[in-house]
Amino acid sequence: MMTDFFFKLRKASVPVTLTEFLTLLEALNQRVTAHSVEEFYYLARAALVKDERYYDRFDQVFASHFKGLETLFDGLAGVSVPLEWLRKLAELTLSEEDQQLIEAMGGWEKLMETFAQRMAEQEGRHQGGNKWIGTAGTSPYGAYGYNPEGIRIGQDVSRHR
Repeated sequence: MMTDFFFKLRKASVPVTLTEFLTLLEALNQRVTAHSVEEFYYLARAALVKDERYYDRFDQVFASHFKGLETLFDGLAGVSVPLEWLRKLAELTLSEEDQQLIEAMGGWEKLMETFAQRMAEQEGRHQGGNKWIGTAGTSPYGAYGYNPEGIRIGQDVSRHR
């Protein structure tokens, strides 16, 4: 999907380089944007278009290539994963010590209840701190921070490696 987008931009004479395309892919891999078409649009435009003369061409290619993406994100907005599925996954992937830490926080239900509450309250990206879901903080939810009793979200490697 993304490779086709890259080639369509080049075909439309938008001077996109492979380095810029790889930068966009890395930003997506690092989850720089939330699940929003608008945020993805601005990220892609910032990464790929270095001269505003090409904004119109970019807009046309983006609109045709990602047509219908808005409805995909809208469809995901109300989706919730059954708690039992998450519990079973945790049993398969968490060590006995990790499971004990979750129990110390009030159990899996309490942890997921608090997580859902924070997701509902939070209005945007967050970095640092000890409450909101984000990066580089001490909140029990997020990525690239520190909380021995927390849930890692969106981080594909251990922070110890």
